[in-house]
Amino acid sequence: MSKILPAGTPAPDFTLQVTPDQTLSLQELRGRPVILAFYPADWSPVCGDQMALYNEVLPEFQRFNAELLGISVDGVWCHAAFSRDRKLHFPLLADFEPKGTVAKLYGVFRDGEGIAERALFVIDKNGTIRWSYCSPIAVNPGADGILEALENLPK
Repeated sequence: MSKILPAGTPAPDFTLQVTPDQTLSLQELRGRPVILAFYPADWSPVCGDQMALYNEVLPEFQRFNAELLGISVDGVWCHAAFSRDRKLHFPLLADFEPKGTVAKLYGVFRDGEGIAERALFVIDKNGTIRWSYCSPIAVNPGADGILEALENLPK
């Protein structure tokens, strides 16, 4: 199991590809809560169910003005096809090259397999991790922990 960054830690900044010609930095979202949902791979059954669930509860996340970002080691073209197929309404970021760099920063890279853990982070508007959770890789962690963490953010 990885050494996931705990609550109270400043969230490491990063810039990742969203599309072949567009990047997104965590710093750009400062001033609002951010949910990072690391997952092992597009197209796996558990990941598909997890991202579909988050797509359904996206309005609940948005009630807290929170931005949801999915992150895996898959490339932008794979993300584009997966997102289109699942009709996702939030960005999937490609932690592709160098592979797993951001997952490593957050302590959620599985070296032996070359994938990210199924890990969640809620980051407050000031860039501090307020909640983190690493689920068993074969278990969909759901959204309850995220919603509880959002409710408990300092106002």
